[in-house]
Amino acid sequence: MNSELQDFKVNVKLKLSALWASLVLCYLYGDYFGLYVPGSLQSMLDGKMGPLGATTQGVLIFTSAMMAIPSLMVALSLLLKPAMSRWMNIVFGLVYTAIILMTMPGAWHFYIFLGIIEATLTLIIVWNAWHWPKANGT
Repeated sequence: MNSELQDFKVNVKLKLSALWASLVLCYLYGDYFGLYVPGSLQSMLDGKMGPLGATTQGVLIFTSAMMAIPSLMVALSLLLKPAMSRWMNIVFGLVYTAIILMTMPGAWHFYIFLGIIEATLTLIIVWNAWHWPKANGT
């Protein structure tokens, strides 16, 4: 009796989409758990947004745009033509790796833990996009 489970090759677009979805979930949990850091809620009530300073419409639109990109990459990785998807995954993967690494120093341990996972995910995104299979199978 053969006990080997059937497996199939996952398309690179599906891999990238799943990686971006995982990344977004880590972002959400990190932001949620960050609310439990002492002083976090009071800072929000005082109209401050961490190192970004005062909570203004400009700061909120900037942070909204920054968080919208990974969320959109879940869909764009599947919907865009391969060449465009490949380059967007490489560029945004590297950009978000840098952002994550810049926000980790001095952070609480849970945030560093999630940051390591997030940086790993973005680097895996870059690696998968860089090694996107060619149409002729090479």
